Amino acid sequence: MEERFVATMIQCYFIAFGVMIGGSFIGSIGAFMAGDAPFTHINRIAKSLRIWAIVAAIGGTFDVIYNFERGILEGSTMDMIKQIFLIIAAVAGAHTALLVIEWLIQEEIQ
Repeated sequence: MEERFVATMIQCYFIAFGVMIGGSFIGSIGAFMAGDAPFTHINRIAKSLRIWAIVAAIGGTFDVIYNFERGILEGSTMDMIKQIFLIIAAVAGAHTALLVIEWLIQEEIQ
């Protein structure tokens, strides 16, 4: 694998991680200001941010679809494999963030 691709995978991981952590905790400030339970809202926000963290990490869905199309129609399987690895890195970042959030709020996120 190229060195630049590995750097992109690491960035995807941490972008998904940051979207989950930042979005959940910053989003719960509104619940705190409204007098609601912030930990409950962190839980809800984390559940709803999973897919958006992955989409944000891979840079939107259209590039991925284009690379898959190019891989299938033009026979560029390496581009498809790279996109799959980027998606896996983004999913791993979102999942790690969920584990950290569960650990911090001491609640299980389902």
